[in-house]
Formats: sequence, C-alpha cells, structure tokens
Amino acid sequence: MSAGVPAVSGRRVHPGRSWWDLAQALVYLAPSLAVFLVFVFYPLVRNVQISLYDTSQLGALALFVGANNYAALLTSADFLNTLRVTFLFALYTVPAGIVLGLPLAMLANRRMRGIGAYRTAYSFTIAVSIAAAALIFEWLFDPNVGIFNYFLSLVHGPRIGWLIDPRWALPAVAMMTVWKDLGFDVVVLLAALQGVPDELVEAARIDGAGQWAVFRHVVIPAISPALFFVGVIATLSVLQAFTQVNILTQGGPV
Repeated sequence: MSAGVPAVSGRRVHPGRSWWDLAQALVYLAPSLAVFLVFVFYPLVRNVQISLYDTSQLGALALFVGANNYAALLTSADFLNTLRVTFLFALYTVPAGIVLGLPLAMLANRRMRGIGAYRTAYSFTIAVSIAAAALIFEWLFDPNVGIFNYFLSLVHGPRIGWLIDPRWALPAVAMMTVWKDLGFDVVVLLAALQGVPDELVEAARIDGAGQWAVFRHVVIPAISPALFFVGVIATLSVLQAFTQVNILTQGGPV
C-alpha cells in the first residue's frame, strides 16, 4: 500500500444533511407524537395541575392548595387500605403467574407427539375476555353449586364462601386473574426458551452439569429478560385491574 493513500477513506457528512434527515424523521413521527401529546402528556400535566387545586362541582380550578391534597390522601384510611389490598393482589398474582408459567413453557418447549395440541390448550386463555373469564369463575366459586366447593366436599372439607368471605375474596379474584394471564405468560416464556442456544446447554452437559444446574446457570440467565418483561407486564395489569373485581365482588365483599 502506498504511503500517500489513506488506509481508511472517510465520508464527510454535510451538517445540513443531518438536519434534513432529522426533519424528515420528525415528519414521519408527527402522527404518533400528536397522539401521545393529546392522550398521554397533556392529561398527565393536567392531572398534576388539578391535584394542586380545590375544584368546584363542575371541575373548575377554584383554590390553590399545594400539597394539601396529597397530604390528605396519604393520611386517608381508605387510601392506605387500598394500597395494602393492591400490594397483596400483586403479591398473589405476579409471582404465581411466573412460577406456574415457567414449567408449563418448559414442557411446551419439548419435542414430543401431540405437543401442538398442548400448546393450543394452554394459550387459549389469551382469547378469553376478562369479563367472560370472571363470569366463568363466578359460577365455579358459587358456594352451593360451584365445582371448587364440590371438590372440597369430596375430601370432607368445609364449604367456603369464596366471593362473600373477606378472607377468601381477594385470593379468589387473584386465582382467576392468574388463570386468565397464564396463557400470555407461557407464550412469552416459551419464545424465550426457544431462543436459548443449544450449544450452551450441550456444553454445560458435557462439563458434567445436571438438569438443575443447566436450568439454574444456563436457562434462567438466558431467559431473564423475558422473566423481567413478564413481571413488569403482570404488575401493570394488576395495578389496572377493575373488571374482574367489579364482576366477582362488586368491589367488596360486603
């Protein structure tokens, strides 16, 4: 190579070109930005503004009170109880969905006869609406003709008022929510399992690792982003839960 010829030839970009590319990108993004501005950012700013004022019955801003509304909220017994119930609801549903979904996804990841039918069976809950699922479980939880109390009677267990007993209402709603979201969890985790490189698994087995060691040190780290994603989505879903609570307990029980 001649000493007078540079090893790498660079291309000089004109500053005006980069501004033109940015303008074109903003044109393409404008519809999405407009939707976010109208339905996300403006309501967010407006809610913060309203929270700092006392409002009239028509919703007009009346008197600036600063953080007094937040102080009243954080000292409200009803609000604190709502936080406690929401935390328990998330604690009942999010870990259970992951713990149940992972072994089901691992089973679906095996190559065996009839696995297609199994994959269809576990994923059909995705197509069931939350209202339909709540109505199904309302019948299953019925203290007189429900199938859960029927199974308890077979082992001479007591009948439980699933949706009318304050001790059991929240676990009952959580059970229905786990069932409804299980199909989505399994689909996401199955996709992650199918992306685990076979070379890593085979290398671990050649090194003498057993099934548990392979699962703990190879599979779990490989699918950890999917586990995190499922946990975040499930938590957001729990925080927004309304339909199943309204249908099953009308916000109660009692």
